[in-house]
Amino acid sequence: MNVRTVAVRRPSLFRRMARENSTVRRLDGLMLVAVAGLCVIGTLLVWSSTRTWAPGATGLVKKHMLNEAIGLVLCGLVAMVDHRAMRAYAPVVFLLSVVGLVLVITPLGATINGSHSWILLGGGFAVQPSEFAKVGLLLIIAMLLAQPAEGTDRPRALDVTLALFAAALTIGLVMLQPDLGTAMVLAVITAAGLIIAGVRKRLIGALTLVACAGMFSVFYFQMLEPYQVARFTAFVDPSVDPRGVGYNSTQSMIAIGSGQLLGKGLLGGGQTTGRFVPEQHTDFIFTVAGEEFGFLGSVTVVLLLGVVLLRGLKIARQCEDRFGTLVAGTIVCWFAFQTFINVGMTIGIMPITGLPLPFVSYGGTATFANLIAVGLLQAIRVRRQSFE
Repeated sequence: MNVRTVAVRRPSLFRRMARENSTVRRLDGLMLVAVAGLCVIGTLLVWSSTRTWAPGATGLVKKHMLNEAIGLVLCGLVAMVDHRAMRAYAPVVFLLSVVGLVLVITPLGATINGSHSWILLGGGFAVQPSEFAKVGLLLIIAMLLAQPAEGTDRPRALDVTLALFAAALTIGLVMLQPDLGTAMVLAVITAAGLIIAGVRKRLIGALTLVACAGMFSVFYFQMLEPYQVARFTAFVDPSVDPRGVGYNSTQSMIAIGSGQLLGKGLLGGGQTTGRFVPEQHTDFIFTVAGEEFGFLGSVTVVLLLGVVLLRGLKIARQCEDRFGTLVAGTIVCWFAFQTFINVGMTIGIMPITGLPLPFVSYGGTATFANLIAVGLLQAIRVRRQSFE
């Protein structure tokens, strides 16, 4: 008796992706489109701001594109992991980030642009552990504060104490570099985690007073580097030394203002071509958008960043578990604060702190950290059970 075997054809990859319950269908497509748009705009702005002086025909743009490609791979890998399983690995990620910060203050560390924040890897590549520390800190805070005390919806006092210790350790190591901008972001991540977790308002108020006292002590005991003091001086009065401490602020506002409504066109910015604005491909990338794409182009960048923030808030709101809500909400606060500071310092409403614009500025480690955070948001989105 002959037995005929019937070959069962597996659905094609496209059909599996198109299924309603597939991982791809559950991704937040609008957020990914906004992030992709920001990465493309950032690549164009980096090309424009480096093409006249960086080595090679395309300057640093190839390296920037490689960093973005690696970051997107990391984003995809993180998005595939169940975010609830990440809770178990949060201590490991945090400890690795602390080890990286400790290595920076050893002879392995290197100073770039006045900040001893880097570890050189050779071949023109370097890593900035403080960027990964943002991810490590938010994960450990979310892990500690996700479990409420019995009979309440507030975290246990011991867990709050441990979260504050983790934050103090991380911020302290970053301040030793010193990197005031990143320390501010870490402080915002800590505050966001405590507020989202429902810590009592009295504790939040007490911590705010401690933070203000700490800031006062930093200035009173002259713990800042001279270049950091100069940045605050220029913020208070950019005209005090327009060719010295106020030079960056003055030139950045000139560049943005000269773009007017529609800008001078890609590669057409005189301020950008003449390199009048220092570090224009990193901290001051927004000035390139303002000069070459004008007001409308600048608004487009801000709107795309706004889409990322709004979608992140939706993910946090719809997530049913506290750990996912804490992670998503803290990431949104991180991106929002860093965007406000970066854009604000280029238009003169905030002091210069050296924080890059998320997804737009040139940078390897910062790009990786930002896209890993997007991967975390996507992982929460894929596995959340919607209230709708």
